[in-house]
Amino acid sequence: MIVVTGATGNIGRPLTRALAEAGEQVTAVSRNAAAVPDGVRHVVADLAEPTGLEPALAGAKALFLLLSGDLHAIGANPADIIEKAVAAGVRRVVLLSSLGVATRPFGTTRVAMRELEDTLRESGSAWAILRPGGFASNALWWAESVRTQRVVAAPFGDTGVPIVDPADIAEVAAACLLDDRHTGGVYELTGPEVITPRGQTAAIAAALGSPVRFQELTREAAKAGMTRSMPAELADDTLDILGSPNPAELRVSPDVERVLGRAPRSFADWAARNVAAFR
Repeated sequence: MIVVTGATGNIGRPLTRALAEAGEQVTAVSRNAAAVPDGVRHVVADLAEPTGLEPALAGAKALFLLLSGDLHAIGANPADIIEKAVAAGVRRVVLLSSLGVATRPFGTTRVAMRELEDTLRESGSAWAILRPGGFASNALWWAESVRTQRVVAAPFGDTGVPIVDPADIAEVAAACLLDDRHTGGVYELTGPEVITPRGQTAAIAAALGSPVRFQELTREAAKAGMTRSMPAELADDTLDILGSPNPAELRVSPDVERVLGRAPRSFADWAARNVAAFR
């Protein structure tokens, strides 16, 4: 049995599907009831209360750990999840970390994630760590304004990073869960090219076949929107990267291709597959 947390999100959904299609028994964990693929067990649990995860972990051999936003907040203790998983007999944990752990190790949320990585390394379980940069799916924040006004509103319009498709993260996660060769691997996951918010806007417009206007936001306005769904500390750390990426954050990593044997998907590919969200 493989347990997938965040199973109804942009990474968890394709990961759950891939594991089920590979013939694995899968338990999908999410905060709320949701549809899952046929044959997949679903458990409703809040990772902020690790005891609620115990029924999902019973009999599991592996865990994909994706932290919800509140588990990035100051005072959260996600190490409890790893400890409970190992105590339940889970033999392999794949952790979704962040590229910022390597590129900005002293950011508030990055320090906490580094400590969680260290907890995993010392847990006695087999492990792998995934460190993605920005997600292509963050563009879904713009879906409503594109649908209603044909506008993308974002900060730092001409500053880009090599954002990664969540489907690629899911495929790498599946490989790490299923293949012992990835034990002890730390993979930095990016897309194939640096792309700016203006460039993303153009890709969405191309997918729609209609013009979309870009509107520059101030950092303050962007943070106000982001903190509706994430801790302020995480919003600040994210905006620091988006506004002034350092050379390590601009680097296109070879790790997706190293694991999957193919180049990472482009943002244009993501936009074409998800265009319905913007119509």
